[in-house]
Amino acid sequence: MKNILTSFLALLGLASACGQHNFENANVDRFAECITDNNVVLLDVRTEKEFNEGHIQNALNIDIKQDDFVEKAKATLPTEKTVAVYCRSGVRSALAANKLSAEGYKVVNLEGGILAWKKAEKPVVIDTEAYETDSFTTKNGMTVKFHALVHASIRIEYDGKEIMIDPVTKLGDKTIDYTTLPKANYIFVTHEHFDHLDSTAIKQLTSDNTQLITNQRCAEMLGYGQVMANGDMLQIADDITVEAVPAYNTTEGHLQFHPKGRDNGFILTLDGLRIYIAGDTEDIPEMDGIKDIDIAFLPCNQPYTMTVEQLVNAARTVKPKVLFPYHYGQTDVSGIPAQLENDGVEVRIRHYE
Repeated sequence: MKNILTSFLALLGLASACGQHNFENANVDRFAECITDNNVVLLDVRTEKEFNEGHIQNALNIDIKQDDFVEKAKATLPTEKTVAVYCRSGVRSALAANKLSAEGYKVVNLEGGILAWKKAEKPVVIDTEAYETDSFTTKNGMTVKFHALVHASIRIEYDGKEIMIDPVTKLGDKTIDYTTLPKANYIFVTHEHFDHLDSTAIKQLTSDNTQLITNQRCAEMLGYGQVMANGDMLQIADDITVEAVPAYNTTEGHLQFHPKGRDNGFILTLDGLRIYIAGDTEDIPEMDGIKDIDIAFLPCNQPYTMTVEQLVNAARTVKPKVLFPYHYGQTDVSGIPAQLENDGVEVRIRHYE
């Protein structure tokens, strides 16, 4: 019996050994050196979405989670070349490395994945088309780009500057890794709710040159920040000004969500281009005084912000040239363009659920 058990254990050990395939685990510096070799092909095994949000330059993308990973790899990767493989943290890439080595490839795996790569301040390539993007031109011919991230989170590019509005890392089933995006020059936070104030996102976007602009309550919660109250104006660059405007509820039973005087909307003026980011508000009387708006972001989801009817009323009051309904959650905003087609307001629906 003892001999049978010994033989069984030996056979099990042999099977386990045969299941292990050799590949090199490399730290960031070794991996960076490796991928400069022309005989090395670089492979990102994350999802397409992750890849688009930031990857190492010249990487191919084959998702390890797909059932046909091995078949795609064999059809794409030359067997005579070394495969340098990575994922987010090193777990999926180790699995991929094991599969590839079983097919006869020589493989180098990045320890710690792209997280370690970015922590070492190595460059990544961002596919800006991963998010819906709208471009506008200022009076002096400068380009302003708006990237629809999620809900109330907006990325604005202007003259080499990065401006982030209410960045959040996770909302519902959507996650944004802000470490894949450039550091922000300016971060604006309208108010304290979790879908607007996210300390993790702020930390990921912050460098020594980042300026955080928010209200009193958020500055107290975070322990820092340039405070603006309703009615304040700030010149943050020669060609950039910001005005803090009221944002609050007016419907009985909803007043506690956004009390008057606490939260901000913001009007950004970039080289003459006026952008109204309303924050969480209803169609308040103060909108009568908001003039000459080129682009407006108006929220639409009761009980917290506006109904569709209130948003249409707000748009007719503010009269922006272009309107982006945002912060709309499950609200159906598809009918808004038709309601405003005779008001001279161009409505653009983007993924700001």
